[in-house]
Amino acid sequence: MTAAGIMRQYQVVGRKAATDENPNPEAYRMVIFAPNPVAAKSKFWYFMRQFRKMKKTTGEILDCVELIEKNSRTVKNYGIWLRYDSRSGTHNMYREYRDLKLTGAVSQLYNEMAGRHRCRPRSIQIIRTATLGASELNRPNGAQFAKSKVKFPLPHRVDSAKRGQKALSDRTFSTVRPTTYFG
Repeated sequence: MTAAGIMRQYQVVGRKAATDENPNPEAYRMVIFAPNPVAAKSKFWYFMRQFRKMKKTTGEILDCVELIEKNSRTVKNYGIWLRYDSRSGTHNMYREYRDLKLTGAVSQLYNEMAGRHRCRPRSIQIIRTATLGASELNRPNGAQFAKSKVKFPLPHRVDSAKRGQKALSDRTFSTVRPTTYFG
């Protein structure tokens, strides 16, 4: 599986194929992050082979739906528990991300694991995800934004209206160097 672009969240429901001995087998539901539904179904069968004695040839997919987050207009903190295979072994890890959507946080995770740990998307298994409150954050990078009086300074701004002249951004060339510090 390749992690091309933004990951999506799918709910895949599957079961063993019905037989004469077992006409109504137990169904299993998984929430899986994948770039498309085909990859989500493939990951479903990968995990079902590991956890239950069930393969694609002996089972069937009942449903595969993309889960869409309801409120994607506010920034939230996400905690992600994962397991990944490196060159030296299998490791458990916990990461925290800030994003508008859980799928954006998972996309950040795949990009960071590829950059920092040279980890391929196929060797990452997301165990659990959670939306974290301000008091639940463990990492200092996310905790610095969770304060009630957080300020975002605007250093080196360019003044658009300089003493009644035409704005500097409207001109291609200018003889006046822009002032970028306002005390």
